[in-house]
Amino acid sequence: MIKKIISGGQTGADRAALDVAIKFNIDHGGWVPKGRRAEDGPLKGKYRLTETQTEDYRERTKLNVIDSHGTAIISRGGLTGGSKFTHTFAKVVGRPDCLIDLSHSEEFEAALMLKSFIIENQILVLNVAGPRQSSLPDIYADVKTVLEVTLYLLFLDARQDNLTRAYLPPGPIKEDFPEDMKTCIDILYRDMPLKTRMFVAKTEQADISTLYFIFLDYIRHRVGFDTENKLLLQNCAAWIEDDCTIEDAVMAILKQFKHELEKDHILRLVQ
Repeated sequence: MIKKIISGGQTGADRAALDVAIKFNIDHGGWVPKGRRAEDGPLKGKYRLTETQTEDYRERTKLNVIDSHGTAIISRGGLTGGSKFTHTFAKVVGRPDCLIDLSHSEEFEAALMLKSFIIENQILVLNVAGPRQSSLPDIYADVKTVLEVTLYLLFLDARQDNLTRAYLPPGPIKEDFPEDMKTCIDILYRDMPLKTRMFVAKTEQADISTLYFIFLDYIRHRVGFDTENKLLLQNCAAWIEDDCTIEDAVMAILKQFKHELEKDHILRLVQ
């Protein structure tokens, strides 16, 4: 499984990679031009990137290729600009790179390609590159989807899908329509048997993807996201202080549920 995701912090593909890493509690980093330069202004402090000594984008591109085990370049159409330079430099220094053109491959097929690339090259630190938002407005969402599906495929390969049957409540899933985070947490606490609550509490933060893929469909339906619970989605967006998809909201709920269980169940073990 990937241990770290790095990128140059630019809008579009770079930023999507960092946001996926943060969402899944995967270590993230990389190099960013001096002044945390990006096309939408200085990169926010929540992104733990290191500044280079110059404002030259090519310098940070080189360092990110060198500091990773392999680079995924995800685009839609032929490579241009920084993406083309990334591919060329990876070849010069002999680092593996995976070119994914979403104009020729659907997102699931792209995720299969990326998963194979990660496994074949034993990649622990993955560098992600691709177009910026201004040149390809949909690339952020495209890259985010490809990376999240790739993580799911790696999860399935590890045969951790068997945990789903062991820890989900039995029977049909009831659908409620809570409007805020606290009500969601209360519902999940009532639903989950003690062994499940202990499992969630004791799972390492770095393994949050395991919990996410186990509980994603259950939480989606249980809190009404499958029937467009817009009030809850808005509350979750305010909670994480950013725009979010339903899947992002599920992760926010799961992280808060885990946080509450850690206080309750781990404290109980200590006592």
